[in-house]
Amino acid sequence: MAIRKKLTILGSGAAGLTAAIYAARANLEPLVIQGLQAGGQLTITSDVENFPGFPNGILGPTLMEEMHKQAERFGTQFIYDNAELVDLTTRPFVVQTSGEEIRTDTLIIATGAQAKWLGLDSEQKLMGRGVSACATCDGFFFRDKVVFIVGGGDTAMEEAVFLTRFATSVTLVHRRDFFRASKIMIDRARNNKKIKFQLNSVIEDILDVNKGEVTGVRIKDLQNGEVTEYPCDGVFIAIGHHPNSDLFRGQIKMNENGYIETTDGVLTSIPGVFAAGDVQDEIYKQAVTAAGTGCAAALEAQWYLEREEGKDSSSNPPGESDKANPQKATAVMHE
Repeated sequence: MAIRKKLTILGSGAAGLTAAIYAARANLEPLVIQGLQAGGQLTITSDVENFPGFPNGILGPTLMEEMHKQAERFGTQFIYDNAELVDLTTRPFVVQTSGEEIRTDTLIIATGAQAKWLGLDSEQKLMGRGVSACATCDGFFFRDKVVFIVGGGDTAMEEAVFLTRFATSVTLVHRRDFFRASKIMIDRARNNKKIKFQLNSVIEDILDVNKGEVTGVRIKDLQNGEVTEYPCDGVFIAIGHHPNSDLFRGQIKMNENGYIETTDGVLTSIPGVFAAGDVQDEIYKQAVTAAGTGCAAALEAQWYLEREEGKDSSSNPPGESDKANPQKATAVMHE
């Protein structure tokens, strides 16, 4: 028999758990499909020093565990599984996991995004121990250190410049001799005396797994095949992110990069479906901004359900306040 819910949340990172906390406190008894990486990207982060309320920092896994406990305390139900199929063409919406079918009146998509990696074994083993995909998150830990960054787009240039606030030297490694980045960002990086460029090159390995920390990189010159080791303290990967939105492709409006498009913050193209966190945030990608959109999504879901309940108990057409907000008027009249 299918599980019947007023609200289901896909994802258990900062966005999903914040949404669960707010929805549970509104007596919506939300169900969270955690995914097989419960807690999202923060579970593979070591120290988090930029989340408000923790002056001495907090470990990423600990932060997510505390959020989980808070959501559970207010009555959130959890399923430790992946959503394998989602049908947004019918109401109630249908979510199918490996073991359950959930029919839900509203849905919050908070499935996050994944950083693109180089695919090195050492890269994964040293993640959080000198390897990072977020300069904004981890740059502070590399004060007076030597770092390398990989990439050739605007993000790589921006993060390279940002890292010069802390590091003594930043070397940007790129496999080509030209960049995809905009001219203004390239010029900004080239004019920074702390930034060096290693072009037509790739990182073959990151050292030293045995020591449990980054001590250097092994770089291959693609023109002559020479491999050289360089000492360093950190490696940042800036080759992009991939939003976890494939499950919804063809059912909901997305931009060309696969991020779910939203209006008024978290409203998607489908009334009753809301998106929060990195799956719809192509710009900031921070835990605190994800939490903020999770809060907004829960409030919007609550108001949406209240409007539907009001519609069911009255034959009156939507009020003037709904007419003033086309998205919300559409949500009221959906079905």
